[in-house]
Amino acid sequence: MKNNYLRMTICLLLTVSGLQAQVRVSSGKDGITLASAGGRYTFAPVFTILYNAADPGMALKPAGIKKVSYNVLSWKVKDSSKADLVQQKISAAVAGDGFDDSILRGKKEQRTRSILNAGESTELRASSIRSKGDTVFFSFPSPGGITFDAYVAMNTKPYPVLHFTFKPAKPGYYSIGYTGAPALSPEHAAALWQPMIWQEKRVPDAPYLTPAFMAPLPTTMVYDGKHTLGVMASPEHLPFQPLPTLPNSRFGIALRNGKGQLQPQLYAPIPGGYGSLMKSGDTFSFSMQLVAEPLDITHTYQKIAEDVFGFRDYRRNDIASLNTVLDNMTAYAMTHYAWFVDSLKGFAYSTDVPGAVKNVSSLNPLELALVRDDAEMFEKRAYPLMEYMLSREKFLFSLDSLQKIQNPSRRLKGPVAPISELGALYSVFGKENDFYLHLMQREYTSSRMRNLDVKESGGSWTNAMRLYKASGDKQYLDAAIQKAGQYLEQRVRRPQTDFSDPFSGGFFFWPAFTDRWIELSELYELTGDTAYLHAAVQGARNYTMFTWMSPGIPDSLVTVNKGGKAPMYWYLRSKGHAQMYYPEEKAPAWRLSETGLTPESSGTATGHRAIFMANYAPWILRIGYYAKDTFLINVAKAAVIGRYRSFPGYHINTERTTAYEKEDFPLHEHKAQSVNSFHYNHILPMASMLIDYLVTDAFVRSNGRINFPAEFIEGYAYLQNKMYGSQGGSFYTEKNVQLWMPSKLLRSDNVELNYISARKGNRLFLAFTNQSAQPVTTRVTFNPSLVKLSRQSNIRSFTGNEAMALLDSSFSITVPANGIAAIVVNEASPSVQFQEKILTATGDRGKDYAEIKTGNAKVMLFRLGSYGRRLFVFLEDDDSKWKSVRLHYTDAAGKTQQLVDDAYPFELTVPLEKAYAVQCRLTLEKAGGGMVESEKIIIGK
Repeated sequence: MKNNYLRMTICLLLTVSGLQAQVRVSSGKDGITLASAGGRYTFAPVFTILYNAADPGMALKPAGIKKVSYNVLSWKVKDSSKADLVQQKISAAVAGDGFDDSILRGKKEQRTRSILNAGESTELRASSIRSKGDTVFFSFPSPGGITFDAYVAMNTKPYPVLHFTFKPAKPGYYSIGYTGAPALSPEHAAALWQPMIWQEKRVPDAPYLTPAFMAPLPTTMVYDGKHTLGVMASPEHLPFQPLPTLPNSRFGIALRNGKGQLQPQLYAPIPGGYGSLMKSGDTFSFSMQLVAEPLDITHTYQKIAEDVFGFRDYRRNDIASLNTVLDNMTAYAMTHYAWFVDSLKGFAYSTDVPGAVKNVSSLNPLELALVRDDAEMFEKRAYPLMEYMLSREKFLFSLDSLQKIQNPSRRLKGPVAPISELGALYSVFGKENDFYLHLMQREYTSSRMRNLDVKESGGSWTNAMRLYKASGDKQYLDAAIQKAGQYLEQRVRRPQTDFSDPFSGGFFFWPAFTDRWIELSELYELTGDTAYLHAAVQGARNYTMFTWMSPGIPDSLVTVNKGGKAPMYWYLRSKGHAQMYYPEEKAPAWRLSETGLTPESSGTATGHRAIFMANYAPWILRIGYYAKDTFLINVAKAAVIGRYRSFPGYHINTERTTAYEKEDFPLHEHKAQSVNSFHYNHILPMASMLIDYLVTDAFVRSNGRINFPAEFIEGYAYLQNKMYGSQGGSFYTEKNVQLWMPSKLLRSDNVELNYISARKGNRLFLAFTNQSAQPVTTRVTFNPSLVKLSRQSNIRSFTGNEAMALLDSSFSITVPANGIAAIVVNEASPSVQFQEKILTATGDRGKDYAEIKTGNAKVMLFRLGSYGRRLFVFLEDDDSKWKSVRLHYTDAAGKTQQLVDDAYPFELTVPLEKAYAVQCRLTLEKAGGGMVESEKIIIGK
């Protein structure tokens, strides 16, 4: 005996495969030793009790981590030496949806961000031990008259369970921390994880406590190079209902201890949180699981998700096929409810920045126009966004020069379009618009701030890759490979120890916290070098650790919209939005689950619990296929399938509801939306995400035999996807097959089938993917206005699935569980409209770019295949210099025409009937009076 504590060892010998436990009691060290695959890790029976006589004022506050926006738990303290939370001065630019002023701009107080300072601390160590069956019981001393007992159930699977019971002797606010897990010095750790932001080897700079509602899995972890260790709250302490929030969080998890070591810890309740106020004689009990896995952290994450919280391929379409969702979403995008401001060529961004507009990429509507053969989408969305992306300085445009929220720009000093977008536009239009390539080369040698306050350097390996794909110039491929090699060495193979990664683009959205795994997967596809694939897989697996894997999903129904009222998001309530009403109903828990989705960002994770913008899903699906990684594949499906019938708004936040499942959910005026926020610039990127998922799913299920080439949609933040429709691809044995997926092409009697469709001559190609775990036999009917069939029309299968003969424009088909059926319909005539014209090159290569010095005007000639040509003129000068602008130009007959713009932004568009040399000049009216004539230029010659 030493210090009145019993010296003992309880060894749990765990086999790697079944984790079968055997118990040995021997003299030696305090605690429970988990022995696994040659490793021995002692979990000591040591607890820490935190006490506060008065409410410690638990509150989330900005952590003050350099370069990172992140909120952490804090508590009021009287002792100024413990007040280690530095009150942050928050810029006026940090505002809008997801930013909570009560967190960011609360009154200045003495606060601690360290769980170790969150109350009077008493350490408890076991004083005696006894064994009974497979359970070991610990007894503890009773300082101050408290009662404390604990036991370990050793044969529970997959991990031993440590359970404690606590009875206070006096009233107050209590928290009991398990602080006996193995501890590693940071230099001996190969990797670590504390949600949401500490990954790789980024050690928390303080003993932060992550509350339960911010933990994708309820544990922190440390990896010593052989085993991953953790202390995990048992699932019953993280219930499915109600939706996890800070007020109902029953525990918190920590990683850094008072010595600066990495030691998984768990505190329950949270000081000042749910259940922490106790009276004398109250009983508080809690269970946790002791984790020692012979796996790295991401594979331990997977194992816990699957074995403890039941993660699997758990979703199916259930309410609508993705094709129906895509039809509804694109139709909604063309309504006034989608709030596109024609005069500003952008989607209203009033949820965050009143009066502003914001766009993501012109490639989203352009893809929709191409794939869906939709001229209206091109004219009303794609083409205006093409002009916007070439003229604006930033994605966020506001005419209000005093607006500071999210750092908008008022200037026409483009292109805001990233190099990848310029390259995609160059390729889509048959490489007949040389100004795109010239702009790419210019941007490659410069830097630009496109979104928020993040400065982007042009000369990156990713941009070199884009330039090579656009130009075919091998010097850019060589540069991409050389710079990517440096990136692998400096970023991928050296685990990050802080938040100074120069390649991150700013630490706010989740892609910044991992390596550039999406772009690495693209470089792998371009070069075939598996070094890039391995890096992409690791990055993708790290990214899955931002996806929710808890709480577990019960096999039950959940009552939602109680009293006929949909949940009301607090932010929109504060903005005066109206209550929404949907019928009270019961829905299966799995359909309401956030599992597979991520919060929005590090800075808004506290309010935006799970966003529907899962643009990562098609990428993870594709990389999972390359790596034969079923976890990645299942995460991808969980993020997209069976969640909505149309655009669902942005996020799951206050309560669980079926409101965003409804087809009419987005069909309301802005102030009538209150379940979640609507960022109207997200509608088209989400539609692109669905196309990407549909095509990628067919690629994966066909083992790569359905494969369509794609451009890259970069956008900003996490809004990356592949863009399809500009080039033909392969469909099993057929080459040069063109994706063609017009709205309502097919009608199916079963919602579990998604499909992609393509055309070649008088043949129509169809691939059906079954999203359910049961075989599906259904009848499929063609839309006769889109496909003309005849008596000679017939069906041939590529996959051996039996397809019945055509009968009155319909046929029956069977698709295996989670499988694919692919067919071709011969002697079918697709009614192709817009797609054929826009993709037909004309050979027109005349001058397509010029500048007019007066007014700092840029003149561009868009060549849009055989569909047409457009003359676009915009001025960098604003209304501080000019009151109005008059464009003089010659028409095809040589006659001078005029077009006037008398309001800023000054931009003019002229449709041109055919290829000819256009002479242009400007007449500008000064803001203070007087007229100025510009020089003449000729374009199109």
